Amino acid sequence: MKKKFFGWIAAGAIVLGSGLAIAEESAELHSDDGAAVQIESASEEEALANWAKVYETFSHPRCANCHVPDDNRPRWSGPSYGDGPNGQGWRYHGMNIHGGESRFGVESQPCTTCHTASNSDMPHGPPGSPIWALAPVEMVWWQRSSLEICEQIKDPERNGGRTLEEVADHVSHDALVHWGWDPGPGREPAPYSAEEVTNYIRVWAASGAPCPSEPVAEE
Repeated sequence: MKKKFFGWIAAGAIVLGSGLAIAEESAELHSDDGAAVQIESASEEEALANWAKVYETFSHPRCANCHVPDDNRPRWSGPSYGDGPNGQGWRYHGMNIHGGESRFGVESQPCTTCHTASNSDMPHGPPGSPIWALAPVEMVWWQRSSLEICEQIKDPERNGGRTLEEVADHVSHDALVHWGWDPGPGREPAPYSAEEVTNYIRVWAASGAPCPSEPVAEE
């Protein structure tokens, strides 16, 4: 399968057809210098705690605002953007911006018209990275639950054709992902760090990559 651009972000073997993960006792990964790194598996409770931190990051505005559905419209959300015009806590990107089916804006106005290789120095000025685009539409995370994103991130059809280790490596190395922790003045950075989130993914994956249950709605 051809890998697709993964704008925002497996050691444990997974049975994708059934959606179930098979836990391994440990997983051997490799650091940037090629040295083997052993990741020990954790209990299911610990694995879910690691996943909760991954979800906290993936659902944060610095990630989810560009992991949007097929309306191809990036969002503005987070405390610095207020409640939005309808009191929903978010608004569409100003200036009626559309990423188009390309998700790069090539059909109308390319994202790089304003988004250059680095952040503007002005508060809420155009943020920048060497590559700027919406995540592929199958990777929509906007307003998705922890369970939904957990299932997505384990599915190569919806994660850019990656294994979980490749997802972890993507978080570890991708420049646009790293922008989430350095978003420029006036924006809240994503929680934790790229290194920490990479480790959370690897521990979760080595422990069978369990997904949380949906919370029971209160009556």
